[in-house]
Amino acid sequence: MTDKHGNFFDLPILLKSGDLDIRGMAENNSSLSVGEYFDALSKFIDRAPEVKDALARISNFDGDANAFQSLAHMKNLLAGIGCGKLMPFIDDILDAGEKGKVTFAAAHAQKILNEFNKFHALTTSAKINHESDAPSDRELSLQAVLQRLDQAARKPLILAVDDASVMLKTIIAALSDDYKVQGLTNPMLLEKVLQSLTPELFLLDYNMPGRSGLDLVPIIRSFEKHKDTPIIFVTSMRTFDHLSSAVALGACDFVVKPIQPDILREKVAKHIVSGKPL
Repeated sequence: MTDKHGNFFDLPILLKSGDLDIRGMAENNSSLSVGEYFDALSKFIDRAPEVKDALARISNFDGDANAFQSLAHMKNLLAGIGCGKLMPFIDDILDAGEKGKVTFAAAHAQKILNEFNKFHALTTSAKINHESDAPSDRELSLQAVLQRLDQAARKPLILAVDDASVMLKTIIAALSDDYKVQGLTNPMLLEKVLQSLTPELFLLDYNMPGRSGLDLVPIIRSFEKHKDTPIIFVTSMRTFDHLSSAVALGACDFVVKPIQPDILREKVAKHIVSGKPL
């Protein structure tokens, strides 16, 4: 999802932050769109360097009217993105500035500067260029997207490895209603992928260039967390030798190409729950 500047924000990263009440923003304003919220985040990021400079000057007893004005504007931006944590500190600094309590303002400016830097780093790390996303995503409500993310987070994760992208699309289409399916077309990347993902079931193409599905099984089992994770082979081969070799390595089932969605869903549902080989 992009903002009008082409910026993409990773909402799951932002949701992990205790500094942002994104859910509260969505609940309090059901008409708030993803694009509007991302625009507000972009404005915060664009203005942050100016506010950092203002805080640094105030903390060094060198704050002028412009520095305090920058803080007042930032307070509104923070409210617009659901960051209430920093706002009381800004209120204290602004109040101290009006009353001429420069020492108090300087101490609070120094304290908030450290927190502000961390928060700015967080929001910046969640922003990446993602020009391929559909502009229509801007029109979705933030509340609807958060609900979709929550639903996806509850779905069991399946890793499907197949060098044919068409086959992965077929698998994803058959399973996406009930599972979160991650596709991988390059079997050589499996080890790297498993360092960051923990699938609850594997779907492996039997024949692939570089590494076959059989070659991938020992790699999967080398991870302690995947000693017993169900593995289903997707294959056009039906000979006993091929099937017995896979079973000997720990495969729990097979799906024969061309894939029949109902059969695939039935077998996945069976093994993702039990996790037990045949």
